[in-house]
Amino acid sequence: MLLFIADDAASHYELLVTLFVMFVAAKLAAELFERLKQPTVPGEIIAGIIIGPSVLGLVEPSILTNALSEIGVIFLLFLVGLQTRPKDIFRVGIRATVVAVFGVIVPFVAGYFFSKAYGMPGIEAIFIGAAMVATSVGITARVLGQMGLLSLTTSRIILGAAVIDDILGLIILSVVTSVAKGHINYAQIITTTALAIGFTLFVALLGEKAVRKVHPKVERLRLGHSVFLFGLALCLGLAFVASYIGVAAIIGAFLAGMALSESVEGTEMPGQAEAVTEFVLPFFLTNIGMQLKLQAFFSKEAIVLAIAITLIAVITKIIGCGLAALTLGWKPALQVGVGMVPRGEVGIVVAQIGYGLAAVTDSAYGVVLFMAIATTLIAPPFLKRLYRGEQTVPASPIIESSATGSG
Repeated sequence: MLLFIADDAASHYELLVTLFVMFVAAKLAAELFERLKQPTVPGEIIAGIIIGPSVLGLVEPSILTNALSEIGVIFLLFLVGLQTRPKDIFRVGIRATVVAVFGVIVPFVAGYFFSKAYGMPGIEAIFIGAAMVATSVGITARVLGQMGLLSLTTSRIILGAAVIDDILGLIILSVVTSVAKGHINYAQIITTTALAIGFTLFVALLGEKAVRKVHPKVERLRLGHSVFLFGLALCLGLAFVASYIGVAAIIGAFLAGMALSESVEGTEMPGQAEAVTEFVLPFFLTNIGMQLKLQAFFSKEAIVLAIAITLIAVITKIIGCGLAALTLGWKPALQVGVGMVPRGEVGIVVAQIGYGLAAVTDSAYGVVLFMAIATTLIAPPFLKRLYRGEQTVPASPIIESSATGSG
């Protein structure tokens, strides 16, 4: 009995220490980067590298940190969805689809053939190509939100393309995983694809109308902050459904926010959602940095390969997505291309799946992790430069406070 009590106390201690170290490190780094007049996202990721196993070893990546990270990015995308009306996404739907398709094909082909030319086995080369397909909408959304640019056409294209990119990436990952297991399950791939597309279209097309009908009834509930609680339930519910059918949970959270966007204008709910996001988001950003293990790059060959893969990952997204948006002009096309560069947690997940299936070696796993984190660090400063001079809209109080050094 005493042993169970001791174990329980130890787990509580670990939880509190993890929360404290990750949160404080992220905020200190954010403050430093604001004073340097830089976007705070890279600073919070670097904080994760410093407190993680590669440097100080204060916090180790675990089920707990991954769960905190998932909650953080879910609320970030929910908040972004609250600032995005469905009609704004529909206006750029076709262009966003083209951007997503080119942003998948070009990186995948380049990653695969480069890896093959480097001498990697076929399945390992396929997994590296699949990791290059990913786009972390959470990172770009955070940066654009800090600068008050989410209402711009290029921002809408990036958000729409990232949602589509996730569905296309899901299809590729399903195929790659099947190949790694020795067979391709066509029925499962078709079913998962149909569910993903159907779910996204259903919520995007009908979600806002359904919420508008329910909203007056929610306001009459006797619960305190009933609208906010309803929003949280919808966010978590759609995130669960998205995850269950194989789409990233963040897509469900984004769609939930978008469905609520018009109904909650003028209410306290957006501000309440921002307060929650400001607390949980640092766990997402620091957890990305904690995944990197610098020990994997002690050899010159590993360093060269990691840099080469990262450069290819950056260039192919800019070329693929930029060309698809070129009719907007070279600068907007470049904005879209750079906005689709971060791989973030999505690229890390692909690497972990490949590693778990023994489809990639330790060195290749480290290279993909480096690429995912490096592209996430590279994009924000370039986005800031590319959007300099653009007309911004007033950001929400919390986003404004986060962006004082980013404008």
